[in-house]
Amino acid sequence: MRKKRQIEISWALLLAFLALYHKIWPKETVKKPYYDIIPLVMKKAIITVVGRDTVGIIAKTSAYLAKNKINILDISQTVVQDYFNMMMIVDIAACRKNFESIAADLAVLGQDMGLEIRCQNSEIFEKMHRV
Repeated sequence: MRKKRQIEISWALLLAFLALYHKIWPKETVKKPYYDIIPLVMKKAIITVVGRDTVGIIAKTSAYLAKNKINILDISQTVVQDYFNMMMIVDIAACRKNFESIAADLAVLGQDMGLEIRCQNSEIFEKMHRV
């Protein structure tokens, strides 16, 4: 039984390597639980949060991200004269929702907290810097 598990893990790692090398997403070939554990392609997004500083901004935003399997890759936040500003770089590859739904949900979450939360695709920034 242990040998079979080692073979399954080796197979999943090989598929992950091939997917990264060829930039494919073989959902149908990767068995659970490896599908949820090994994100084969990273899809980055930029989330910005701006508004009056209150308790729980990071907690509520992070709770939404965790609930939707969105991984925080980098985070920076500052408070200037009672105004909160945060920027997150996140990986949305494992999220089951499409990008537009994530952006809309975060906008509603921001309105509920009296903030402005925006979610933008990182490809926009990457293409701007190529020109």
